[in-house]
Amino acid sequence: MPEGSMTLPALAAIEAVVRTYLDGLHEGDADKIAAAFHPCAHLYSAPKGEVVDFPRADWLKAIKSRPSPQSQGLAREDRILAIDMAGDDAACVKVHCCIPPRYFTDFLLLLKTSEGWRIVAKSFHTELRS
Repeated sequence: MPEGSMTLPALAAIEAVVRTYLDGLHEGDADKIAAAFHPCAHLYSAPKGEVVDFPRADWLKAIKSRPSPQSQGLAREDRILAIDMAGDDAACVKVHCCIPPRYFTDFLLLLKTSEGWRIVAKSFHTELRS
């Protein structure tokens, strides 16, 4: 497969994993998020110019301990902005999601594992809006 080309089955499988993540985020469902993220996954941000590394297990605990956007009646505004593949086993997906007043742009790195496509890393930018 040429660099950057996508097959429809691969594209559908990647989109399904990302939708599971976005559903889990909105619903506050740590099990859905865990299903989308490989156990080795980490989240990265640099809110004050210093890289913050947040392991998946710590993030899932945080999700379980906070009210979900859905339970707070917050509008769901997530969307997939771009999907890019390299070969048939690596992809990068750019998404927008929010937990008002925080709005996120996520860059999700996915690999096709023996269990299917999984998010192995997330790098994100957060914007606060009033």
